[in-house]
Amino acid sequence: MSLASWFRWNEPPNRISQRNPTEMVVETLMMELSWQMKQAEKQQRERENEYRKIKTGVDYGWLVSYPKHSYDISPGERLQLEDMCTKIHPSYCGPVILRFRQVVAEYEPEAQEVSRLFRSVLQEAAEKIKEEEEAKKLARQWNTKNRTSLSLTTFKSRSRISPFISDIKTISEDVERGTQPNRRVWSMPEFRNTK
Repeated sequence: MSLASWFRWNEPPNRISQRNPTEMVVETLMMELSWQMKQAEKQQRERENEYRKIKTGVDYGWLVSYPKHSYDISPGERLQLEDMCTKIHPSYCGPVILRFRQVVAEYEPEAQEVSRLFRSVLQEAAEKIKEEEEAKKLARQWNTKNRTSLSLTTFKSRSRISPFISDIKTISEDVERGTQPNRRVWSMPEFRNTK
């Protein structure tokens, strides 16, 4: 084994896990956009060839050479779409791709329309993520309120006067003990009829 190949063999592998998840989401979604645009171009060319074949009755498709990828989005639009992709949580990356493929299959767009569909799918996903985050926030607030009210209820129940553990003497206690009840003291003087 040569020294150069030994160094190559012992190089630390480039680990995907070292990359930022947001960057991976952006890259994955933009690759999907690019692939869908290529597919749309390919289908567009096939439709044009079919139309020519029907119109002329002859298939010249094998003579025509097309560029591999002729349509591309502008740099400004690319930056906007990449910025929108950063708002997509990694757990939503797969569902966004599936939804995008579903929309493309449904509409069969031309290459220049694919980025518009992609944008609408990203907006839809971002709104759904926002709604779910708000719902989680409300649930957390609700749980916090419930914990607070429960602790207040517990405190109130502890501070209640228990009738069985009371220093207040009742007639029933005296009867149970077999003793004579103490005379009641009236707060108001008794009014007697004096004749």
